[in-house]
Amino acid sequence: MEAIVKAFFDEKPNANVVKERVTFGTSGHRGRATERTFNASHIYAITQAVVDYRAEAGYQGPLFLGFDTHALSRPAWECALQVLAANNVPVLIEKDHGYTATPLVSHAILQHNASSSALADGLIITPSHNPPEDGGIKYNPSHGGPADTDATSWIELRANAYLLRELNDVSLVPNEEAIAHAQEYDFTAHYVADLNNVVDMQVIQRAGLTLGADPMGGTALPVWQAIAKHYELALEVVNIEVDGAFAFMPPDHDGKIRMDCSSSAAMANLLNIKDRFDVAFGNDPDADRHGIVDANGLMNPNHFLAVCIDYLMSHRPEWAASLKIGKTLVSSSMIDRVVASHERELYEVPVGFKWFVEGLHEGWLAFGGEESAGASLLTRDGKAWSTDKDGIVLCLLAAEILAVTGKTPSTYYRELTQRFGEPFYKRVDTACTPEEKAAFKKLDSESVTAQELAGDAITAVLVAAPGNGASIGGIKVTTENGWFAARPSGTESLYKVYAESFKGPEHLDALIESAGALLSSVLKE
Repeated sequence: MEAIVKAFFDEKPNANVVKERVTFGTSGHRGRATERTFNASHIYAITQAVVDYRAEAGYQGPLFLGFDTHALSRPAWECALQVLAANNVPVLIEKDHGYTATPLVSHAILQHNASSSALADGLIITPSHNPPEDGGIKYNPSHGGPADTDATSWIELRANAYLLRELNDVSLVPNEEAIAHAQEYDFTAHYVADLNNVVDMQVIQRAGLTLGADPMGGTALPVWQAIAKHYELALEVVNIEVDGAFAFMPPDHDGKIRMDCSSSAAMANLLNIKDRFDVAFGNDPDADRHGIVDANGLMNPNHFLAVCIDYLMSHRPEWAASLKIGKTLVSSSMIDRVVASHERELYEVPVGFKWFVEGLHEGWLAFGGEESAGASLLTRDGKAWSTDKDGIVLCLLAAEILAVTGKTPSTYYRELTQRFGEPFYKRVDTACTPEEKAAFKKLDSESVTAQELAGDAITAVLVAAPGNGASIGGIKVTTENGWFAARPSGTESLYKVYAESFKGPEHLDALIESAGALLSSVLKE
């Protein structure tokens, strides 16, 4: 990792080269130091752009600054702090300069802004579950969640202008002065003390459950340790190792080291000891994702989302009946059936957690979840908890479900399939040309003239999400018994096809085959 950290400081990106510029995707700017896509220059430029943005927005409160356990995260955190201090931005950092989980930063922003007119925001240095050599930075404005496209486009443009001017107008102070400027804030203590507002910690405590938690070398480690102590739970943190190279991690399905808590390969260490626990969980390095493990193994994220929603609709009596339930349009239709059974309104949005932020922040969206194991929810009395994904609370919710119902999450899901049918879900990546990628942008609801898909009548053709009318960047075609959605990758020469069938695995394969034929036709027109 020393060579990667050296490259972070030594390599200078060229803003005239497209791939070396600042680029904000769905989760901030990510890259690698050795490829000149995540270097000190990027952090200086992005942080100065954020300083400018918060000045334009009129923010007078502190900026909460956190970082995860990737090798490049601490150096990037120090670089960001140098810029913030030079611009006299009040900064709050974890006590003892420790690392900080994403949901703790979001919760801190919301807690501050609920009682102060001097608005706060946050920066989090993390590439999420990406490999050890990667780096990332994301910005959360005053609503506490991921910045929307308008904000990230503004920051991206301003940051690249700083890069083009070789950072000549970026203000910096020495590292020692920067750290002296920051104030310490006990993110963990504040968050842990508040947990009973969002999850019934007492019922978990009384149930005497044996719980296991694997932070996967990430920021959830001190949080789980504090939770176990504060609530006197029989909770074992199964791995307390922190190593920027993540050398203790089993390889993912493709042989790479990736801290993906929704991958059974990456979660092998916890799965090997699952029988020691009533329920166990894992988190990725910034703790915004959850992986749920019980006697039947690692739960599919789609399955757990459906369980959470069904349970919450029955066990949050203070939640108004008008509250909506959020899902991304490539999440399982099991969720649609569960929500309909409770006579609640479904809020279906494009891929990306940012689409849930407004509803969670304003309190009209009870729950927002996406198929990649990220979700958050309102407090038990219907207020905003975290407007970014909270992997820790979702894990605790699994324990609450078991404590209250006596059912493990996988048993609960099996009962849902008996009521609503069993869905079969798959994602397939297909190579495509630049012309085909461009064709996705021209698709509309009239682009598909076919009447059937895998033997069933087509019931809807969508290029905008039903919940908020936002473009889905692709297309979704539904039938009574299944659906497929397709959208091009932002970084690779391929498009992703998501498909689900309630008629079985053979019908799922037929759906994917029909989707391929349909897409080949409409993308060439």
